[in-house]
Amino acid sequence: MKTEKTISPDWLSDPAVVRLFDILEQGDEHARIVGGAVRNHLIGVALKSDVDFAVTTTPEETSARLKAAGIRVVPTGIEHGTILAIIDDIGYEITTLRKDLETDGRRAIVAFGTDFAEDANRRDFTMNALYVDRHGCIYDYVEGLADVETMRVRFIGDAEQRIREDYLRILRFFRFFAWYGQHRPDADGLKASMRLKDGLKTLSAERIWAEIQKLFLAPDPSRALLWMRQVGVLSQLLPESEKWGIDAFPALMRAEDEHGWRVDPIVRLMSIVPKRLDSVNDIAARWRLSNADRDRMRAWSNLSAQLPKNDAVLRALAYRHTKQATVDGLVVQTAMQNDPELAEFAERLETWTVPDMPVKGADLIKQGFEKGPALGAKLKELEEKWIESDFRLEHGELMALI
Repeated sequence: MKTEKTISPDWLSDPAVVRLFDILEQGDEHARIVGGAVRNHLIGVALKSDVDFAVTTTPEETSARLKAAGIRVVPTGIEHGTILAIIDDIGYEITTLRKDLETDGRRAIVAFGTDFAEDANRRDFTMNALYVDRHGCIYDYVEGLADVETMRVRFIGDAEQRIREDYLRILRFFRFFAWYGQHRPDADGLKASMRLKDGLKTLSAERIWAEIQKLFLAPDPSRALLWMRQVGVLSQLLPESEKWGIDAFPALMRAEDEHGWRVDPIVRLMSIVPKRLDSVNDIAARWRLSNADRDRMRAWSNLSAQLPKNDAVLRALAYRHTKQATVDGLVVQTAMQNDPELAEFAERLETWTVPDMPVKGADLIKQGFEKGPALGAKLKELEEKWIESDFRLEHGELMALI
């Protein structure tokens, strides 16, 4: 229903947004902005969010109107009523009002409609179901305004029903709590998440990892992770963390803040799992990590549990195991041991440029070596001497050692 509350965010007067309202509301049709942009403005968080529209026009009619106005249209999810309008290289998601006809915990079959209240009641959380018209008037059909004011993440209607419609909502519940929740998580949401956590097994690895990364990017995910562990969700997703614990997380966040380190989901994942290759391989396979992320975690796991406070030794490790892995190891160890001195070693190593071995196989061939094991062994021997010199030996000095 329409409330007495109005807002005037900058994005509401943006020329592109005004233009879209003009196009979408021709005739007797209606358009409102819904979701993250509204929520974030009301909360006052300094987070960027896409400006998404909910409209009464069908997807076909929406596309036809936009194309007639010379706006590029991308049918990103037209079977679910969603198209993307591109204006000045910025995408605006436009979705027809809808209701669920059938759900299986992963996807839904929907019917399009013209009822905003019906559309609101099929969404996940109350704070995500607030609509704003072009004049800044807020429409609230699910008591979302009250939950925004108290920073309460609450499922719309019956929590179990919402989760059964899409089991990813369990992870979204904890992710939104990490970003926006205060005090305890909503009790009904916790109970439903605990009862239905087995449904997470039906989700694709890509969806799970994408959601976990968003949770890890929150300023402070530690409370959400604690509650995930309490109700068994974390063990369901990441059994490696069960006996390892999440105690390093607060110290890692302090170190990130004190040293200006960017928040890195992979480093945060490293901080709550054992530093073992078998564990890393299991996680990489289960969540289908990218090859780059998998290899990064593998290199980190191959480092010793305790890295030394010695710049030369750390440079040698960085050369052998990659600089990224060695910096990762120092960052995680800084958190585990709450040792700011380790952070200084990490920062020095971060600025170091990994050098190239001065002597190549061609240099040895010129000295009479033939291609084969002997040449490879000699190169390896020279490389080890070069590393032991802290990379100071130059080409001529190395050749003199042959």
